[in-house]
Amino acid sequence: MQPSATAPTPTMTPPAFHVMVKPGGAICNLDCSYCYFLSKELLYPGSRFRMAYETLEAYTQQYIEAQRAPEVTFAWQGGEPTRLGLGFYRVALGLQAKYRRPGMVIGNTLQTNDTLLDDEWCAFFKEHDFLFGLSLDGPEKLHDACRVDKARRGSFARVMKGLRLLQRHGVELNVLTTVHAANAPYPVEVYRFLRDEAGARFMQFIPMVGRDNATGFHEGTAVTARSVTGRAFGAFMRAFFDEWLRRDVGEVFVQLFDVTLSSHLGLGAGLCVFEETCGKVLGVEHTGDVYSCDHYVEPDYLFGNLLELPLAQMVGSERQRAFGAAKRDTLLRYCLECEVRFACNGGYPNDRILMTPDGELGLNYLCAGYRAFFNHVDEPMRRMAAALRRGEDARVVMEQCRAQALSRTGRNAACPCGSGKKAKHCCQRPGARA
Repeated sequence: MQPSATAPTPTMTPPAFHVMVKPGGAICNLDCSYCYFLSKELLYPGSRFRMAYETLEAYTQQYIEAQRAPEVTFAWQGGEPTRLGLGFYRVALGLQAKYRRPGMVIGNTLQTNDTLLDDEWCAFFKEHDFLFGLSLDGPEKLHDACRVDKARRGSFARVMKGLRLLQRHGVELNVLTTVHAANAPYPVEVYRFLRDEAGARFMQFIPMVGRDNATGFHEGTAVTARSVTGRAFGAFMRAFFDEWLRRDVGEVFVQLFDVTLSSHLGLGAGLCVFEETCGKVLGVEHTGDVYSCDHYVEPDYLFGNLLELPLAQMVGSERQRAFGAAKRDTLLRYCLECEVRFACNGGYPNDRILMTPDGELGLNYLCAGYRAFFNHVDEPMRRMAAALRRGEDARVVMEQCRAQALSRTGRNAACPCGSGKKAKHCCQRPGARA
């Protein structure tokens, strides 16, 4: 039996919103030990877990018609979305062309485990300018610690094969890394692998916080042993930032660093996890069921089905507005008084499961890590923001930090640029760039 939902009260649809659509539901060819989404299969017993073309057309039409922005992005996720085959996405692009308004730009992103790709898939992605999200948790021993198939075999070799195919075809891609208990102790190793071996220039990091219950829903406060602690995540991202600041500003782009700089510029994070309010990134299941958030695919947050109730009405409802405002309105005094609130805003509401030092329940599980990271990067981020306001390149801060570090380094010590050479044979040698 499908979850039930009451019809929302319509108000005003925002001019732009985003949807994470799962055309194959939670079904995946891998069985990653930390995946919170596989249990969502239990919401739809007996389903074929394949979006019907009628539903695909209704979603495409409603999503485009509800947007008042000049650009619209279709985000395909799972489970594993490539399980549906190329034919499904060819139909999807045809429907986008059918309903696209004159002058509207339509883009597509697809998040995948990268194990089912071949040359035909990659040529298709390149031809149609897909932005490709590829899941990779670091070098083989760290990736395969959690990202395994149903026979418990590691997926690393298959992922790297797919990565090389994508690169050979020139597909634009981001690498998404889940930070969990196994890889969190190795930030520099992960960074150098992604940069040097995988060739990644755009990186995203998601801290793994899994609820330890049978449903995967937001019930209780216990987390799984594979979850990263707040302090470990903060240490991971601080070390990652320091390695990036030495030599890769303007060359490697890390989502958390970008949104932090945006907050320092007063532009807002631009990423829902750190925005003051939320509610503009919804989840759509393969059946057409619409949920308040991609991270809340569970009965209490089901709005209804877009075959029965218009998507625009659900997005613009008072119920959805209240859901989004609750992120700000339920912040604890401990958070309201925090020096990094402007950058954090309490993080994901579904991770607010700890007690504050003064005994209030509702502190983000990752608070210690977020607070440590945002304070650690505060000074260089302020300098980058000031440089950008002056019309300079943010890389000037990297050069300044490099010069300062070099001035404090002995000639026989390791060079602060991270090359592994002695300073006198690297950046301190005559004629070397400071």
